[in-house]
Amino acid sequence: MKLHTISINNLKRRKAKMAFLTIGLMVGIATIVTLVTLTRSMSTDIERKMDEFGANILVTPQSNGLSMNYGGISLGGVTFDQREIKEEDLAQIRTIKNHKNISAISPKVLGGVKIGSHDVLLVGVDFASELKMKQWWQIFGNAPKGDHELLLGSDASNVLNASSGDSIQIKGETFKVAGVLNQTGSQDDSLVFASLPKAQKLLGKEGKITMAEVAALCSGCPIGDMVTQIAEKLPDTKVSAIQQVVEGRLKALDHFKRFSYAMAAVVVFIGSLIVFVTMMGSVNERTTEIGVFRAIGFRKSHIMRIILLEAALVSLLAGLLGYAAGMGGAKLALPFMAETKNAQLVWDSTVAFGSVGLAILLGLVASLYPALHASKMDPTEALRAL
Repeated sequence: MKLHTISINNLKRRKAKMAFLTIGLMVGIATIVTLVTLTRSMSTDIERKMDEFGANILVTPQSNGLSMNYGGISLGGVTFDQREIKEEDLAQIRTIKNHKNISAISPKVLGGVKIGSHDVLLVGVDFASELKMKQWWQIFGNAPKGDHELLLGSDASNVLNASSGDSIQIKGETFKVAGVLNQTGSQDDSLVFASLPKAQKLLGKEGKITMAEVAALCSGCPIGDMVTQIAEKLPDTKVSAIQQVVEGRLKALDHFKRFSYAMAAVVVFIGSLIVFVTMMGSVNERTTEIGVFRAIGFRKSHIMRIILLEAALVSLLAGLLGYAAGMGGAKLALPFMAETKNAQLVWDSTVAFGSVGLAILLGLVASLYPALHASKMDPTEALRAL
């Protein structure tokens, strides 16, 4: 008779205890899988939402200011020694150490222009970068594709009485309104957007930009380090981070991760204890059986292999069921814990293989002492029970 056949038959004879062992270990693995999957899914969801928020690093020209007061009355301030950013210098941002964390760079040039009888603020942008950065924009019509196409904010559209398809004159040049932004509730509503090269030409700022926005919002991005690195590459600029909301969410997620790891450690200990107690009890109940095996020539290694093989089979089943139950629990809990209701569950093969591997490892380690105890039984003492 082969050793694995003996192990399988022993499991069949002790169905109740093996079922208890399987359920106990399965609950532990399911808890770990649920916590790990929830953490990863929430991280992915936060990262996706952060990408939608837009820029979180702002690059502006360096300048010095002087506050003016006279007789206790504030007369405002004067800005002097204001420097400008050259468009070509922005390429340096892509050379920083954490350049892989940068998803988009959106340069802008701003200036006032007169359209009809209205003074408006013209903003030159790279529409490809701007639309990637501001994914929440909803455009009635189309996004501008040529130098003579404009995008109007909702308020600017009302003030100029222009909509998609209309023509507008700016400094003697005719532009077509390609689309109008839906209300955003931000400064974008009052702006007129044009292509960066054309706006630079209209404003007399060829090769220069007013500011640049950098989108580097992801759950693992070292925003502070990136600000420092960009400032070193562009010493004549002021680099600032807009990350209060980001830090709050990341800290909350970090606390949840720590809680998950602590819970996982407790669950691992309890699961190991259940396996140890159950396998030890099983060995003590099978004293006679083990004595017979030893009497007919089974070696100590054979006895250990029988016990450990039983533990491995039960642990394998518990790992598979635990992974399935854990993913099911994570799927049910994710809508209540994620930032958005349509958060996607992360299916990771590493978690699947890791949960099964952890279950087997726990089962074997916790069964090692019972297996050693069984192999050291004196066959003479064991046979006296017959």
